[in-house]
Amino acid sequence: MYTIEEFDKEKTRILKYILYKKRTEQEIRNKYAREVEENLLEDIIAYLKEAGYINDKEYIEKAIHNFISLKNLSIREIKYKLLTKGLNKNEVEDYISENQEELKQYEIKSAQNICYKKSTNMEPEEIKQYLLKKGYLSENIEEAMS
Repeated sequence: MYTIEEFDKEKTRILKYILYKKRTEQEIRNKYAREVEENLLEDIIAYLKEAGYINDKEYIEKAIHNFISLKNLSIREIKYKLLTKGLNKNEVEDYISENQEELKQYEIKSAQNICYKKSTNMEPEEIKQYLLKKGYLSENIEEAMS
């Protein structure tokens, strides 16, 4: 068992970690598994979820919007980045399929950006292979290159 003081102290420390940068539940578990007693950590996570500080669905949405506005990635790369954060695979896939059209347009635009950047020093076939390796769908590559 633990005291209310211990709960508050650890909760505050974990909350600072979350408020500095949005985190997934798994990231919190990984960081504090060794430092915080298991029952205490579970109770803090439950409390923070209830209070809305930890919300993996919201995290997925925000992370994807950040990727879209800042990076040129394929949908597969986005999915991989989210899964490495310890997010639930089904939640990630659900979000991607619910936003399929928007993400397809993003992937095409992203492929166009890469084609434009690489066109000065690479042949079209090399660019196509590069994009395929990065996980772009061939139909989106074709559309981007046309």
